[in-house]
Amino acid sequence: MREVVAGGQMGLVRGTRTMSAPRKYPLELRERAVRMYRATSPRPQIKKLAVDLGVHPEALRGWIRQAEADAGERDDRLTTDERAELVALRKENVQLKRANDVLRTASAYFAAQLDPTRPR
Repeated sequence: MREVVAGGQMGLVRGTRTMSAPRKYPLELRERAVRMYRATSPRPQIKKLAVDLGVHPEALRGWIRQAEADAGERDDRLTTDERAELVALRKENVQLKRANDVLRTASAYFAAQLDPTRPR
């Protein structure tokens, strides 16, 4: 296993699969922080709430924005479900491109076997 930095994200590689880096903050803390921010009226300052919770303000701001997108309150971000679908579609696209390359190569090989006089 070795560490790799690809696309700005560090991960661990085992064979050909990349494992994402462990999360800095637990999911329970993330959910609780977003819940606290949304339940408080008037809304607290993100920076002050982040200091109280012991998290980085930009991390908290991102969590809040993502929760707002998931709730349909923001149109400038993908929801969590849309992001997961996009990742799955990109992975499928890569697999289909690889399969097309294999089929194209096999087709050329068998065409050459059937008609060796055919110009390449």
